[in-house]
This record gives sequence, C-alpha cells and structure tokens, in this order.
Amino acid sequence: MSIDAALRPEPAQAAPEAPRRRKAAGRAPARPTPATAFHSISAVTAVLLGLVAIGAVIHEPVLIPPLAASAALVHSAPALPLAQPRSVVIGHLLGTAVGYGVGAAAGSSAWAAAVAAGVTLALMMAARTPHSPACATAVVIVLQTPAPARFIPLVFGATVLLVVTGYAASRIRRTALRYPAYWW
Repeated sequence: MSIDAALRPEPAQAAPEAPRRRKAAGRAPARPTPATAFHSISAVTAVLLGLVAIGAVIHEPVLIPPLAASAALVHSAPALPLAQPRSVVIGHLLGTAVGYGVGAAAGSSAWAAAVAAGVTLALMMAARTPHSPACATAVVIVLQTPAPARFIPLVFGATVLLVVTGYAASRIRRTALRYPAYWW
C-alpha cells in the first residue's frame, strides 16, 4: 500500500439512491382494449338512444345530462361503488327529492342549486349510496323545476333501465367485468 492510498483513501461507493416518490404518486388505469372500449361505448350509446326514444314516444325529455353520466359509469366502470344499482337508483331519487325540497324552500337560483348538490352528497354519503351524477340531478331540478308528478317516475324508470342494460351488457360479452358487483 502506498502512502498516497493511505492518506487519501477512495471514497466508498454510496448505495444507490432509492427512486424518489412523486408527491402525487399513483397511476392512471390502463387504457382499455379496443374491444372493451367499443363494447362500453356502444352500450352507453344504445341506452341513451333508448332514453331518447322513450322520451319521443311519451313527449317528455327523458335524457338529462346526469343520466348520461350515470350510463357512462355503469358501462365503463362497472366495479366502482358509484356504478352499483343501489347507488344509481337511490342516489338519483335522493337527488330528486332534495332538488324539489330545496327548490320549494329557496327558489330557483344557482345558489339554491349549489346547496341542493351539497345536501344530496351529504345524504348519499349517510345512506352509503355514492353516485356523483345524482348531485347534478338535484341541480337540474332546482334550475329547471320540472313537474314532479312526471319527472320522478321518469327518473326512477330511467335509472332502472340503466341498471338493467348494465346487467345485460355485462352478460353479452364474456370477458367483460360482471355488473353489478353487488345489488344492495
């Protein structure tokens, strides 16, 4: 050993640094296969066209934006708690009830609509029926004030139709996730 090596030893190699975790760690889900995407898109389109056809026959608008969002959840993310039958049907019925209640108490305004959405979310959380499109149902009711005798049965029937088509579509394609993950 030389005097230089004794006086100036080589620094020991540091252990490799562990990869740094990003603050917003997580990953987006994998892109669906083309067949899965086609299946989901065609099922959503079919059920929404069905709602439009029903509306044309009875001369009532049955297709409202929250139902389109619900159809997307049921057919493209069938395993989520938000997409389960209990959440879809009860969530929209709670949103409907809150929308009419807040509309009657506070009138038709954006302020009242925001309160209705918040109250709907609180009730859904308490009832263990999370379904975010139902908050939009409350907003639509406060801002549009449709006639309750016609609107409530339409929302109920439309949500049941969404659940039935979700069930049927998951049975048509063998490799699709089974819907529902639970009924009640």
